[in-house]
Order: sequence, then C-alpha cells, then structure tokens
Amino acid sequence: MGDEGIPASLTGAKGDPVRGRAIVANRQVGLCLLCHTGPFPEERFQGNLAPDLREAARLTEAEIRLRLVDPARVNPKTIMPAYYRPEGLTRVAPAYRGKPVLTAEQIEDVVAYLLSLK
Repeated sequence: MGDEGIPASLTGAKGDPVRGRAIVANRQVGLCLLCHTGPFPEERFQGNLAPDLREAARLTEAEIRLRLVDPARVNPKTIMPAYYRPEGLTRVAPAYRGKPVLTAEQIEDVVAYLLSLK
C-alpha cells in the first residue's frame, strides 16, 4: 500500500454508489457530514472542517480508497478517522477498539459514490 493509493478493491468487487451515498449521508454510520459538505440538499447541517466531498472528483479511485482506509498515510496531521485500519490508533471509542468503523463492502460503496461525483 503506497501513499499513491490502494488500487485494488478491498472486496474484489466494485461498490454500489447508491449504498455509498446513504452511508455518507447517515449521521450514525459514516459521520462524514460532521466534517464535510457535499451534494446533500436534504441534510440541513453539514460540516465545514474538511473539504467538500465533491473535491474527491480530482482523486483517483486508489487515492479515494486510501483516504478512507487510512487518511494519516496521506496527511499525518489529519483529524479524519481511519475507517478501515483498526490497529495503531489512539483515543478510540470502546465500541470500535480492534475493529474497523466501516466494513470492506461499505468502504467500496463510499468509493463508488465519491467516484460518481466526477
């Protein structure tokens, strides 16, 4: 896994962009809108701490996947959580210790959704 991205799907299959959008918009699952804004007119409150999710359009599929799995590989000072790397983390809620925030399938669904914004 290089800093340029993770080229291969975590599941061996493409994700579903419709499920990915639902994960991104869900405030109990991905919590993406806590920090990010995006094309979600139905969501009143969106974050302003991180880039608009439409900016993912400038990234490759591999780069998006790496930013979801382990964003600190790209930016060591990021406040974005590692959604798929369970080890080597600090200040992790007890419910998430030792396990990823999102499953491999959910990661691929979010990747597919963000790619659909191109």
